[in-house]
Amino acid sequence: MNNAEKVSVTMAREQMQAIRERVEAGEFATVSEAMRDAVRVWQRQRIEDAERLEAIRARVRRSIEDSRPSLSEDEADAALEAAIAGIDKDLDRAAS
Repeated sequence: MNNAEKVSVTMAREQMQAIRERVEAGEFATVSEAMRDAVRVWQRQRIEDAERLEAIRARVRRSIEDSRPSLSEDEADAALEAAIAGIDKDLDRAAS
């Protein structure tokens, strides 16, 4: 680890205990290795969160730009009820 940088971090006692337990259980060789893994997981989660947020934004943009007419509340309710009824039928058929 040529690019390693030593840092000092204050953590809750319970968090440190959880890390030590994982090291003692052999999941990690050292506390440092466990901390590096935790940072990798955190980085990956942030990337995944950003990707999910962008996907939601894209869906909202497509919805706003959709030229098809909007459904009224009654039409939306009827469509949802029909979809749920279809799912219920499929589940009943699968259970038989």
